[in-house]
Amino acid sequence: MRETQTRCGFVATLGRPNAGKSTLLNALLGQKLSLTSHKANATRKQLNLIVPHSGADERGAYDAQIVFVDTPGIHHQEKLLNKYMLHQSLRAMSDCDMGMYLAPASDEIRHYEEFLNLSRDKAVHKRHILLLSKTDTLDNATLMRKIAQYQPYQSHYLALLPVSVRRGFAPSEVLDVVARFLPDSAFLFDEECVTTAQTREIVKELIRESLFMNLSDEIPYESDVLIQRYEEGEIERIYATIILEKQSQKGVVIGAGAQTIKRIGILARKNIESLLGKRVFLKLEVSVQKGWSKEEKKLKKIGYDCADMPR
Repeated sequence: MRETQTRCGFVATLGRPNAGKSTLLNALLGQKLSLTSHKANATRKQLNLIVPHSGADERGAYDAQIVFVDTPGIHHQEKLLNKYMLHQSLRAMSDCDMGMYLAPASDEIRHYEEFLNLSRDKAVHKRHILLLSKTDTLDNATLMRKIAQYQPYQSHYLALLPVSVRRGFAPSEVLDVVARFLPDSAFLFDEECVTTAQTREIVKELIRESLFMNLSDEIPYESDVLIQRYEEGEIERIYATIILEKQSQKGVVIGAGAQTIKRIGILARKNIESLLGKRVFLKLEVSVQKGWSKEEKKLKKIGYDCADMPR
């Protein structure tokens, strides 16, 4: 009887902004760790999510440890922060064993063509699985026509799989396909580990998610969160500052009678408590730092190190 194989590898999760990458990864993981929003470009940094999976295929029975790397949406803008985000995606494409590209079913084929051209031009082309996401928006006949549009590019992808998190899907369908192409390898992380991120990094993202949920379209993109202090104990005590670009935004974030920042804090605290499984005290302050998204020193202080970016 053949022994059960162990497989392990890094999978860069790629796609344009708002393709549904973070929503899919949370569903595959079975818990919420990656920031989700209906607004584009919510994800700003790589986040490793570790998903165990067992199965059997033509290579034999296996136990797999799949390290999905959530990345910012692939886009081009002139702000230094946006260049940093694109660099995060390109680096993931280069460093990972394989990719998983999400193409919303409503997308024009040109978005995928642009991805292929970018990965070729930057010399980071990686074998990848193509997922057609948000397929609940199409009837079966339209979906078949959409799949046919990608057929001329089948030499570029390992497999094409339609998925819809909203309609409901079996995570094993995606994990089976990914595991088929993973390298044989011993596990790289403890089997109880679900992410390589520090708790304070995830806490920061949960506060940022609350900003996206409670503020208008512009402000979340011109804001960020800096964790000033994190005190562990029977009650976690977290002190954080919301960073803004403009003085005029401060009043909007605080709101009349401090109602808006109170809503932001309540939602963030609820999600942090759900993550940690314990009570949380959360104190939020607001600071205006003009041009923070364009200046390397300010970005580094908030957690975005641009030192290894190409100049």
